[in-house]
Amino acid sequence: PRVLSAVIDAGYTDPTPIQIQAIPSALEGRDVLGIAQTGTGKTAAFVLPMIHHLSKGRARARMPRSLVLCPTRELAAQVAENFEKYAKNVRLSMALLIGGVSFKDQDKLIDRGVDVLIATPGRLLDHFERGKLMLTGVNIMVVDEADRMLDMGFIPDIERIFKLVPFTRQTLFFSATMAPEITRITEEFLHNPVRVEVARQATTSETILQAVVKHTPRRKDTGASEKREVLRRLIVSEGEALTNGIIFCNRKIDVDVLAKSLKKHGFDAAALHGDLDQKLRMKILQAFRDGELKLLIASDVAARGLDIPNVSHVFNFDVPIHSEDYVHRIGRTGRAGRSGKSITLALPHEQKYLDKIEELVKKPIPLMESPLAGGPAAVEPEPVEERSSSR
Repeated sequence: PRVLSAVIDAGYTDPTPIQIQAIPSALEGRDVLGIAQTGTGKTAAFVLPMIHHLSKGRARARMPRSLVLCPTRELAAQVAENFEKYAKNVRLSMALLIGGVSFKDQDKLIDRGVDVLIATPGRLLDHFERGKLMLTGVNIMVVDEADRMLDMGFIPDIERIFKLVPFTRQTLFFSATMAPEITRITEEFLHNPVRVEVARQATTSETILQAVVKHTPRRKDTGASEKREVLRRLIVSEGEALTNGIIFCNRKIDVDVLAKSLKKHGFDAAALHGDLDQKLRMKILQAFRDGELKLLIASDVAARGLDIPNVSHVFNFDVPIHSEDYVHRIGRTGRAGRSGKSITLALPHEQKYLDKIEELVKKPIPLMESPLAGGPAAVEPEPVEERSSSR
């Protein structure tokens, strides 16, 4: 009941499909294999059962009772926020082991003993190797966004950590996709897991209105600046409907260029990419979440695992080269049943990437007229009916 009241205080009344399927099994102490993308409510699907189990018992020095592994420091920080939110009525201690945060403070916490340790794999192993930490007291281990871990080369670290925690622990394992390498790990380290699957792989949410604006520049060398003008006009033409938006670029350098250009034209925008200092990244993200910043310009890496509940628009300034990234990008809007809109800008040379995306999501993305084409400023894209057959 103490956990439930915290959930209600956070403004949630109905569980999402993954929560309905995963929480009962997790409460019974079963291993869970959850196949779900971000935005499905999966964090609460492991945080809530963990709080329930950990509310009984106390932590011993240097021996965390549970472990949550996340691919990036942003994701780890978000999971920590979730714990704070839902465990506010339960006395639980927590430490965060991530890059960009000083070792000393976290050392003190771990020395005292924590109920929950949230970490990125490399940082955790560093700590373990320095003799600062024992993993023999871990009762529950969570691996979140395993497919990202695979992308980032963390799989050997994950295997090593699995071998360091007790065999009898409960494992909750989440991944958006099931690559062969991930399947192998789950078969090796999970004991008879309950498999929970939400939303087919490579489908875009029904709540997102998608459109693509194709623009042919007047000259080759003006492509980038014309594209920025197309974006500015689109932002303006969306009017009041655009409460906040994330704009994706394929390269870090373009993130900076675009952010500077938008600011110069009077737009409320900030850049988010991997080279920023951790404190600054957290500050920018918080401002965006709190509604103080309207436009966030990001690279794919910087946006991995970002949990920002209300985004009205996603703009793809560049067509993503990897078509899965399209699904991840536009999945930042239309989350948890809300509606959202995604607009992709494509120059002629990006057509091949667009074809790949349409092949993946098994449907054409409706065309919207370019605001620079001299036609009407904005054409409402049609909501797309999901078709399961390939074109």
